[in-house]
Amino acid sequence: MHRWRATLALLCFVPLNAALAAAPAPAAPADADLARMQAQAKRVTILRDRWGIPHVYGNSDADAVFGLLYAQAEDDFRRVERNYINALGRLAEVEGEAELYRDLRMKLFINPDFLKAQYQQSPAWLKKLMVAFADGLNYYLATHPDVKPDLITHFEPWMALAFSEGSIGGDIETIDLKQLEALYEHGAHPMMAPILLADQGSDLDHEPGGSNGFAIAPAITKNGHALLMINPHTSFYFRPEVQVHSRQGLNAYGAVTWGQFFVYQGFNDRVGWMHTSGGGDVIDEYLETIIDRDGQYFYQYGNEQRPLKAVDIELPYKTAGGMARKTVKVYYSHHGPIVRARDGKWIAVKLMNEPLKALTQSFLRTKARNYQEFYKSMELRTNSSNNTVYADADGNIAYFHGNFIPRRNPRFDFKHPVDGSDPATEWQGLHEVKETITLFNPKNGWIYNTNNWPYTAAGPYSPKASDYPAYMSMNPENPRGIHAVRVMENRKDFTIDSLIAAAYDPALPAFEPLLPQLFAAYDDLPADDPLRPALAPQIAALRGWDMRYALDSVPTSLAIYWAQDLTAAFGPVAKAREVLVLDYIQAALTPRQRLEGLVRASAKLSADFGTWQTPWGEINRFQRLTGDLVQPFDDSKPSLPMPYASANWGALAAYGMTSKQTTKRIYGERGNSFVAVVEFGPRLKARSILVGGQSGDPASPHFADQAEMFARGEFKQVLFYREDVERHVERRYHPGQ
Repeated sequence: MHRWRATLALLCFVPLNAALAAAPAPAAPADADLARMQAQAKRVTILRDRWGIPHVYGNSDADAVFGLLYAQAEDDFRRVERNYINALGRLAEVEGEAELYRDLRMKLFINPDFLKAQYQQSPAWLKKLMVAFADGLNYYLATHPDVKPDLITHFEPWMALAFSEGSIGGDIETIDLKQLEALYEHGAHPMMAPILLADQGSDLDHEPGGSNGFAIAPAITKNGHALLMINPHTSFYFRPEVQVHSRQGLNAYGAVTWGQFFVYQGFNDRVGWMHTSGGGDVIDEYLETIIDRDGQYFYQYGNEQRPLKAVDIELPYKTAGGMARKTVKVYYSHHGPIVRARDGKWIAVKLMNEPLKALTQSFLRTKARNYQEFYKSMELRTNSSNNTVYADADGNIAYFHGNFIPRRNPRFDFKHPVDGSDPATEWQGLHEVKETITLFNPKNGWIYNTNNWPYTAAGPYSPKASDYPAYMSMNPENPRGIHAVRVMENRKDFTIDSLIAAAYDPALPAFEPLLPQLFAAYDDLPADDPLRPALAPQIAALRGWDMRYALDSVPTSLAIYWAQDLTAAFGPVAKAREVLVLDYIQAALTPRQRLEGLVRASAKLSADFGTWQTPWGEINRFQRLTGDLVQPFDDSKPSLPMPYASANWGALAAYGMTSKQTTKRIYGERGNSFVAVVEFGPRLKARSILVGGQSGDPASPHFADQAEMFARGEFKQVLFYREDVERHVERRYHPGQ
């Protein structure tokens, strides 16, 4: 979920001509820098609780940031470093030539001078935090000489601006890498624009990234206090759990994306915030009409022919013999970089590029004390890829559908590339927050978002689509949204426990319209059709199913394998027609196609597990074997049964596999990761659970100590107040000790 912008500073990294046969050693800090960091470390205390969660206490905000980054590096330096390698467009220097165009995608938006200038223009308080961010990581490396970075041996303060927003999927990641490579691999030329076939697959090819957020007003809670459910759906181990506290008013608890110095989804003692991916249209593509004048390229804009800006981008990459380079000449119109071609035209992409404001907003919201202060941070309007669900100790609940929303001429369809030669397609500034889709204390007493549209977010008190331009909400309804309304409406007695139960309700509503069609197809079979006896046991099992997942449920296995088969078979057709695959399956399949899908699903279950009558818990598992950034899976090694299911089928507690499956069992990689529920009473109460554990080190007792609780949906008590932390301290220390 980012504005990946940074600069290249050769002083900060291994020289590009150095062979990478051995991992680089950290750069030793100068004596003066080391003395400064040692002095700061003495002003920081880290308390690790019984789960290994770091509670970082510093005199100033900068001290707390220093300790927070040090603690993150202790828990998983590789993930911290990898986020910045990726953000800086240097992944190929570690992974090799296969990542060249991922790096190019990043570097299309990197302007070294601009980023450093942004740092110099930062207010003094923010500069201090960026210095503390770099110092915390550098002090970790200085005090852990056995740690060998993959690439970054010294962090600089400006690097914090490269990674200023913590979403699971950032704006730049929407640019298609295959199409970018097709355009630039052999040198871009307008008369030789590549033609790529549409991607195969469907909208259900992968476990959805995103999140659930629920806010409950005091009027419908048992204790008369607002409640907030924080339920990100990220790749596992994408965020650790932390608390960061200073004597300058910082006291944030929650999930921090590795390497960032602000709590991304969390709470302080007064307010809480939960981000869900989605919102309005924040990225637009422009069809540029290109004119070639003897090798000089121009594009049409109104009555003008403007020159394209050409930039040579160097892409170093690792090879078996050392470092190599590829230089790519890329082009820009005033809309942005050219990223692909279509129908003889080049397409430029335009998106937000405000790293300083984005970083400012990300930190300031963590110190907000009430709705007015939180709203003021939202007025910076740089939270581009997210919605926000909010609750506070004053009893307010609120919702912001997006935050960065460019103002546009509504007569154009911005879901598709628009004519870049027409000045009427330009952005016309940004909508003010009050003009965007928001909710504040709706009368029903609850608000939710599941990466869906906002038009059911508060039941009958939801915003109305007719009141807003189409570009303000881009996602449709989804099965989780239907599910969420059911568990929220007509409730008057919410507690922490009952809100957890609602968020873990095991219903799978995506099957509600599909299974009756399957049953009808079976019932209409002729008496002598061989499918009738062949499928009789499966149909009977599905008829008796309550459409709720469970570890011992055979119908759960059968239904999910059936749906997976149909989405694989018909997803490409649905995608080509720009129809959601579940809608296509419901509307377009023949009865025979539905039944044949069940035959194939039964056969696959039997081939993989010996019988189609295999309980879901035998198939759906949790396994964490190593500290690798990408987990290996092995059916022959220990794993835990998991009851949850994919968000694709409407599971609120999402759990799915994202990598290419090479095992018979399904191993979760994305979904519920860090989950917390907060009650904002006079004394804050909260509970949380983290997939696996806090540490990325397999030798740590906190590598997988929460896994069994995670499987049961059992939450641990959040130790928010220092006196509570002190009663459960596992380790107390200053950074460097």
